[in-house]
Amino acid sequence: MIVVTGAAGFIGSCLVGKLNEEGHDKDVFVVDDFYKSKKDPNLNKKWIRDWIHRDLFLNWFAGNQKTVKFVFHLGARTDTAEKSKNIFNELNLNYSKKIWNICAEKQIPLVYASSAATYGGGEHGYNDAHNIVSKLKPLNAYGDSKNDFDIWALKQKKTPPFWAGMKFFNVYGPNEYHKKRMASVIFHTVKQIKETGKMKLFRSHKKGIKDGHQQRDFIYVKDVLDILYFFYKQTNRTSGKKSKSGLYNVGTGQARTFIDLAKATFHAMDLEPEIGFMDTPVAFRKNYQYFTEANIKKLRAAGYKKKFHSLEEGVDDYVRNYLLGKKIF
Repeated sequence: MIVVTGAAGFIGSCLVGKLNEEGHDKDVFVVDDFYKSKKDPNLNKKWIRDWIHRDLFLNWFAGNQKTVKFVFHLGARTDTAEKSKNIFNELNLNYSKKIWNICAEKQIPLVYASSAATYGGGEHGYNDAHNIVSKLKPLNAYGDSKNDFDIWALKQKKTPPFWAGMKFFNVYGPNEYHKKRMASVIFHTVKQIKETGKMKLFRSHKKGIKDGHQQRDFIYVKDVLDILYFFYKQTNRTSGKKSKSGLYNVGTGQARTFIDLAKATFHAMDLEPEIGFMDTPVAFRKNYQYFTEANIKKLRAAGYKKKFHSLEEGVDDYVRNYLLGKKIF
């Protein structure tokens, strides 16, 4: 059985769909907070072996390890504005440690969600080398929780037979409607254009960077899924070079501006760009990342060779087929 935690969320639900496409229609076990969840529609029309609430999963896992052959641990509290360290310690740090320990004890491969938020302001660059992890200074409690677990994982002598921490950069794509203000700029852009015919981006409050020229490494969720499935297949190889355990950046390796993103969205809607600007909320300015760009040399060295969607290609597919179309992932 393949376990996917956070399965009703954005990346998790898309991964369940990917697994189904690859022939896994009777062995996918999903875990999430299913009580009064608004995310459940993300799992509609997907083939699932069984469902379990996250509060019950650890006890279930401890007693059913023999039936599990792989764990994708994508469940987490992802709200970057959440300030309660206790919530992040409970859901992102300690919960992940318990999953790790079971996987290590029973030798079950584990791929888990880390984040580019661990890089903070980028003082140490965006290199997924292990020797800089303890030096990183995330800009919020969410990033701290992800980095704390990365640090802890790297110190463990008892590990799963294979493990990988996925440092997700700015992922966008289908099934993010439930994320509200945490959804991608593309999602909000389409909504604003439908309502007003225009789009407003945050102004730059940093000297030397023009409005809208803040940059991110935007990666389409379909590329993320290909990477996740690549690592899954690696653990099943009987010959040839296998990937090493460790932390891996999951980005395209190319930063693009928010202006580029907005223009691509207008183009996908067959409209001329009407872009304005508004002040970044004061509460977010101190912790705002003006630039991120994944160093993906380690990912390529691990054997992942597939070409990424360009920003324009990814946005066009997402907007035309999912946000404006009726396609379901």
